[in-house]
Amino acid sequence: MGFPVFSGIILASESPRRRKLLEKMDIAFEAIPSELVEMPPLGERPNVYASRMALEKALKVGQTYADYLIVGADTVVAVDAIILGKPKSPDEARLMLSRLSNRWHEVWTGICVYNQTNNIQIVQAVYSSVRFRNLSLQDIDEYVKSGEPMDKAGAYAIQGRGKVLVKEIKGSYHNIIGLPTLELGKIFQQLGISTNTGSVETAY
Repeated sequence: MGFPVFSGIILASESPRRRKLLEKMDIAFEAIPSELVEMPPLGERPNVYASRMALEKALKVGQTYADYLIVGADTVVAVDAIILGKPKSPDEARLMLSRLSNRWHEVWTGICVYNQTNNIQIVQAVYSSVRFRNLSLQDIDEYVKSGEPMDKAGAYAIQGRGKVLVKEIKGSYHNIIGLPTLELGKIFQQLGISTNTGSVETAY
């Protein structure tokens, strides 16, 4: 029995970070945002919520592109199993960063690989841990003033200025950015799609 055939691959995201990571896997794809209205967690654990959102994004794009293989992803930051979303104001960003200071937190990325025609629906949640250094009020204020926290889950971007906030990580660095390339590559392999995952996952 052969592998399924797809018209192409679509990344259901407008995130430039996810596009860049998928490009590093040597995958030919196009990016089409799902434009899904993200609802707050329904009392779900972080891994469950990230998985559900990734699935909903993939399903939404897959309704229009039934012959394509759709990749959906959603990343959440959580501390004490409580999900920290994207801050709605600078003050909320400061509160989030204060809460993360000098402690470990979780980063979960849910990924979904979906194809309607072949009835393929693979959903997985990948986990990494991040420890912040002890942040002073000045550290937090300067970072918030940079504007970077405002559209980021947990109010920071590890691949940007936020790198200086981080003391240690455990797990996939790419997962923290927003797309666990190693795990996604394994799913692609199951479907007969060759990727370059050997060199893309770099240490922090």
